[in-house]
Parts: sequence; C-alpha cells; structure tokens
Amino acid sequence: MKIALAQMTTGVDPVRNAAELVDAVHAAARAGAVMLFTPEMSGLLDRDRARAGAAIVDEGEDRVLRAVRAAAAEARIWVELGSLALRGGEGGRFVNRSFVIDAAGQIRARYDKLHLFDVDLPSGERWRESAAYAPGASAVVADSPLGRMGLSICYDLRFAGLYAALSNAGATLLSIPAAFTRPTGAAHWHVLMRARAIEFAAFVIAAAQTGTHEDGRETYGHSLVVDPWGEVLLDMKDAPGLGFADLDLAAIDLVRARVPVIAHRRAIPPVEVMS
Repeated sequence: MKIALAQMTTGVDPVRNAAELVDAVHAAARAGAVMLFTPEMSGLLDRDRARAGAAIVDEGEDRVLRAVRAAAAEARIWVELGSLALRGGEGGRFVNRSFVIDAAGQIRARYDKLHLFDVDLPSGERWRESAAYAPGASAVVADSPLGRMGLSICYDLRFAGLYAALSNAGATLLSIPAAFTRPTGAAHWHVLMRARAIEFAAFVIAAAQTGTHEDGRETYGHSLVVDPWGEVLLDMKDAPGLGFADLDLAAIDLVRARVPVIAHRRAIPPVEVMS
C-alpha cells in the first residue's frame, strides 16, 4: 500500500494553506497513494492568539476542511488531516482536531488532542497550549484502507498509555501528526517514534511541520514512517513537500509472530509500594 506524507511550513493565512493542501491531495493521488497524511495544524499555525482567533471558526464553517474534503472526493483518495484549530472547546477554548476523510470526502473519524503542550524548554521557549485549547475527551481508532488506525497528535507521543489503549482497540497503524519544536525534536523525535512502533508492533506514520514559520516559530520536520520492527522507511529531513512510502501490511503479523508482545500483554496489577 502506497501512502503519501505532506511535510509543511504552514503559515497564518488559511486560504493559502488550503490551496497547498488541495495541491498535495491531487499530487498524492496522481502518484498512486491510497492515503495522504498531513501535519498538526495544517490549516493555520499562528501563536499570535488575537490574530489566530480571528481566523479560527466552527468545524462546519472551516474552509480548509471543506476544501480538503472536496479534493479528496475529486481525487478519490483518503486523507488523514493531521489537525485543525477549531472553535467549540470547553470553556470557550479551541480544539486541536484531527480528521479521517474517505475517498468520497466523508468524515469517518474525529479526534481532539488529549495531551496539551504546557512546557518551559531550556532554550527559553515557553508554551501553554491549555490556555487556548481544551483537551479531548476520548481516544479514537478508525478503520481505513490500511487497516485500523489509532489517532493521536504531537505531544500525545510521550504518553505510552494512550497507544496501549489504541493497540488494545485493534490499531495496527498509529498516526502521529506533529509540529514538534526543534529542541525537543532533535532530542526525542526519532527515538520515541521508533519506540512506539516497536512496543506496539505497528506502523507509525508521522507527518510533520518543518522550518521557520510566519509567526516566528521553528519546527523540526523529519516526517517519518516506521515499520513494526522499528525500521525507518521514510525520513523527509528538513524540506517541505511530499514524501512516499510503501507499506507491506503483512509485516504486522510477521513481527507480532516473531516477538508476540501483543499476545503476551497482560493487565497491570496494582503496584505494591515497599518501604
């Protein structure tokens, strides 16, 4: 199964971002991909909250989502739209929402990011995602032409319990669209992506933002596809554009037979604290 990943340097204008996504949908389909994966915040990446707030709308009014759905239907390709900033979160906050869109342009699944990036980095960067965004309320798996896919977004990567729940629900692919910062990406991106693939014997597909954005932030890039044995099938490095990978879905059963971590999984009993 051939898939495509769009590595983007998303800006502050949803109209331009929508046009780039539509071009990517058609290019991926022309190249024979059955599904396109895009990064976190594909429609708008802007840390100026006043300016961003003027561009963020309800799901039903979002022009980026509407454009991608129409392009998917026209090109007859599935799309995992990594995420969009939308209104409708608890307490008047936004949501960071991922969509699985089928080849008829219909939405098959939605997932709101569970873990919000509230950190102070050694570089001096300070992020408080929870100030503007509400966390999601549930984990989500979605059936696709590639098999059952577990949905997650960026900072979720660091919480293995989420992926255990997705794996327990039958996920054999893990989608992890992201806008990783450069410092955290350089330190942890590859090792965590490979770890998730290995410990859950699943394909990991991680479309990422890259480069210096209009709002001044810098993202790490290195969109990845990792197979269930932990081998990196695609690393897109720093440049924006489309990347492609061929997934041998039979590898899932082969790896799970070789090291049967899924069959051996047990419910964890209560922890005994010894003093």
